[in-house]
Amino acid sequence: MRGRVEAALACAERLDDAEFLPTGGQGRYGRPEAELMREMLLARGVGADRIRTEPTGTNTIRSALACARLLRGRTGTVHVATSAYHLARCVLLLRLAGVAASPCRPARLPASTRRLKRWYWRLRECAAVPVDAGLMLYLRLWGRL
Repeated sequence: MRGRVEAALACAERLDDAEFLPTGGQGRYGRPEAELMREMLLARGVGADRIRTEPTGTNTIRSALACARLLRGRTGTVHVATSAYHLARCVLLLRLAGVAASPCRPARLPASTRRLKRWYWRLRECAAVPVDAGLMLYLRLWGRL
């Protein structure tokens, strides 16, 4: 999560009056990821009025759908900050949901220090992209977004 917050802050430096929408629901342990990232942003000096959390998304597609609903009707580009291995899928899902999304430069911190774990996540994305994209297209085409 620290890497995602760092990427968001670095991206926000290039924007005027950036707002933040941390997403992520309750994991196996502790509080929702969105709340933890909100606290990290506050600790780094971001004003509470510039942070809106989305704590219901328990996986990538649910987070993308929830964020798309929250962002409906807003103009401008949404800049997505997440781990490098995950960035393409997040941007794609938001675009398929009708949100003008653009990737932020990923965090310099690797998602894991273990090489095998990093490859697991990359390979998982290879399977998840077509499945999630197909589901998002289905939802969009059948008016369920």
